[in-house]
Amino acid sequence: MEPIRILIADDHTLFRTGLKALFGSLAETAVVGEAESGQEAVAQAEALQPDVVLMDIQMPGLNGIDAARQIVQTSPHIGVIMVTMFEDDDSVFAAMRAGARGYVLKGADQEEMLRVIQAVARGEALFGPAIALRLTSFFNRSKTIASDAFPDLTYREQELLHLLAQGLSNQEIAARLVITNKTVRNHLSNIFNKMQVTDRVQAIIQARNAGLG
Repeated sequence: MEPIRILIADDHTLFRTGLKALFGSLAETAVVGEAESGQEAVAQAEALQPDVVLMDIQMPGLNGIDAARQIVQTSPHIGVIMVTMFEDDDSVFAAMRAGARGYVLKGADQEEMLRVIQAVARGEALFGPAIALRLTSFFNRSKTIASDAFPDLTYREQELLHLLAQGLSNQEIAARLVITNKTVRNHLSNIFNKMQVTDRVQAIIQARNAGLG
């Protein structure tokens, strides 16, 4: 099998060098490029067309989240993995909204990092154990809030309302839930009727007041 082609984007030279040495020594992976800024990462991704980009969040100029968004928009076949020290909810969900398919903390070991890279290279989405636990806790908390505040909504409608409260568009919600835009519109119509609101703005206000989003 051909090795997974990796682009490393991080403004810390020592960290980049360490990752390059690690993945350059493995038969499964090959480092094809490096970038030390978001702008450079976008340019390198377009020029090199790697399988995977390992992207830091905080970089000078264009940050990693915005760089990931640009890469995914122009080259959706490239899998972006955020490799960062930040594990707060805002950073995790910002990365997901930008289209990142993986999120790994910089303290992760080689086995975990390689597992995420291989999964993302196959077109899957995989988040490290610490992040997966955080996501599970977050969604369980949100599900409880939605069930208590809007008991008339089905589980799917509660999911969709949560994403709506985050500010996602119909198209983004459809992509996240792997459903069609028409299905999203149908769900929204049902949600508005049950919540007794006339539009998405009123629904978002009620949802956020209840603690969603």
